[in-house]
Amino acid sequence: MASREGDPALGYLTRKETEVKLPRPTRVKNKTPAPIQITAEQILREARERQEAEIRPPKQKITDSTELADYRLRKRKEFEDLIRRVRWNKSVWVKYAKWEESQKDFNRARSVWERALDVDYRDHTMWLKYADVEMKNKFINHARNVWDRAVTLLPRVDQLWYKYIHMEEMLGNVAGARQIFERWMGWEPDQQAWLSYIKFELRYNEIERARSIYERFVQCLPKVTAWIRYAKFEFKNGEITRARNCYERAVEKLADDEEAETLFVAFAEFEEKCKETERARCIYKFALDHIPKGRAEDLFRKFVAFEKQYGDREGIEDAIVGKRRFQYEEEVRKNPLNYDSWFDYIRLEESVGNKGRIREIYERAIANVPPAEEKRYWQRYIYLWINYALYEEIDAQDVGRTRDVYSECLKLIPHKKFSFAKVWLLAAQFEIRQLNLSAARAVLGKAIGIAPKDKIFKKYIEIELQLGNIDRCRKLYEKYLEWSPENCYAWSKYAELERSLSETDRARAIFELAIAQPALDMPELLWKAYIDFEIAEGEFERTRQLYERLLDRTKHLKVWISYAKFEASAIEEEEEEDEEEQKQQQHDDEKKKLCIQRARSVFENAINYYRTSAPELKEERAMLLEEWLNMESSFGEVGDVGLVRAKLPKKLKKRRQIEMDDGPTGYEEYIDYLFPEETQASNLKILEQAYKWKKQKIVSDDEEEEEDDDDEMDD
Repeated sequence: MASREGDPALGYLTRKETEVKLPRPTRVKNKTPAPIQITAEQILREARERQEAEIRPPKQKITDSTELADYRLRKRKEFEDLIRRVRWNKSVWVKYAKWEESQKDFNRARSVWERALDVDYRDHTMWLKYADVEMKNKFINHARNVWDRAVTLLPRVDQLWYKYIHMEEMLGNVAGARQIFERWMGWEPDQQAWLSYIKFELRYNEIERARSIYERFVQCLPKVTAWIRYAKFEFKNGEITRARNCYERAVEKLADDEEAETLFVAFAEFEEKCKETERARCIYKFALDHIPKGRAEDLFRKFVAFEKQYGDREGIEDAIVGKRRFQYEEEVRKNPLNYDSWFDYIRLEESVGNKGRIREIYERAIANVPPAEEKRYWQRYIYLWINYALYEEIDAQDVGRTRDVYSECLKLIPHKKFSFAKVWLLAAQFEIRQLNLSAARAVLGKAIGIAPKDKIFKKYIEIELQLGNIDRCRKLYEKYLEWSPENCYAWSKYAELERSLSETDRARAIFELAIAQPALDMPELLWKAYIDFEIAEGEFERTRQLYERLLDRTKHLKVWISYAKFEASAIEEEEEEDEEEQKQQQHDDEKKKLCIQRARSVFENAINYYRTSAPELKEERAMLLEEWLNMESSFGEVGDVGLVRAKLPKKLKKRRQIEMDDGPTGYEEYIDYLFPEETQASNLKILEQAYKWKKQKIVSDDEEEEEDDDDEMDD
């Protein structure tokens, strides 16, 4: 049934009647292009030419009142039927009312508008159209009635108030318009409504009325923009005192507002226009002290521009420094543990040179102690204390405060967990600069007792050595070695001190104690120092014994090479001694050969060790032979290069598989060494295999001959 009924949207036709049946698309068998191509433009042009003319209903001419009555009746019936179907459609009501208006039947038109407002009176567009019809046809009282009802029912729609006031103003009814404004202001509308009321009064030159409206405006909407407009209004009318009073009242009420920066800038610009430069400067400084730094960017820029225009050099610099100062204040407020920001802030204040402010910033900075007692958190923080102490000593030249800073810093550091040798040393050096040697010793002694460190021992010993207190140096070295017995540097320096004092036996005893320690951090340096000491003393036999003792502990390649080179150099030393004893004689070739033989014996022992005890160390053995070859070459005619060349290995480039955790991943090349004895052994193995093969072949031939003889006998 629904499909048989007419659809109003389709002109009361059924859907079946409006359906368009399209032909079924046929399959295109021949897809080759046609010989004559048709463009889309041609298709559109043909469609336009073949289009039939639009069928329009004939124009009806009404000739008498009867036809007019019939036309009106028919038209009203259509509108009424349409309204019954789509009552909520606003456009239908508007068309109906405007048609009645076109027929000059205003009562009926008003009736339609009223019926439409009964449907939805909240739609302000209906009120606007209704009132426009009344105004257009000059029904003023009717229009007033409509506007009055509209603003009563919808007081928050500003457009209704504006239109109502505009109508009264166009009619010259200023008092009526003012009365409407007063009704509107009773609802406390937004800023634009108040400004419209003020402009209305100013159009009629009612300054006092406008001032009173401004007073009510700033009380109703106490915003920065409202106060600024009020002050500009007073300034425009030449009331400087009133304008300043407005700004002052605004500052009292809105100094902490988010838009306070705009207020202060406007106030300062007002004073600047009034040629009150000092007042403007005071306003800028007051604002910079009260406004949060994150919201004061525009204020800083204006202040700097103001100082560049009206201030002197100091004022300009102060303005620029003030801007940077507030930037740093904002940074340290957000993250007080960002010590780099504190350093930049302190550097800025030091460039200004205000001692009180510099000390204040230093005190605020050092108050931000790192939260955890871990050295990595304290490494930047401790430099705040160091810079503070250096500032007090160098710039402020306050010895007492410098000593207090060092003392407080040393109390604050948790020495049981970690310490800073730099602070102890700086405190001691400060006391030395003040010629207070006992205080410096007290600081360093306390450092050794609480938090001993290498730097502290070294510096303390250096100070005492410069003062010539050898006994104190010895005691300090003893404390140093008692605290760190594995420290080869301390042992070497202690022995070096004794040697510098010509205490050879003491130095040798210290070296003996050192090498007897069960654990050393760098034993190779200690042994080298001991060996160099004995060589410098000319004790070659002791040196040989040291090398032998060292070889008992380690068979490292460098030890063998150093031992061999020592034997060669020991020969030269003996040669020099002999030259001193026998100035006009030279060494005999036999003595040279004996000395060379000692070096060769060292190399022979080393080669035997690598060949028998460590055959896997082929590279070290090859390097040892290279050193031996170089030494033989340096001996000249006495040397025997062929002796070493016979022992040199062959270098072979080989490949081996790379093993990883997840299995073999590829191959890599490496250098292997093949020594002469390995070559002979491989040749012997080949000969042995050949002999074995030959023997097996002879046995098999004999067995075949025996089988042949047996076959012949059987035949």
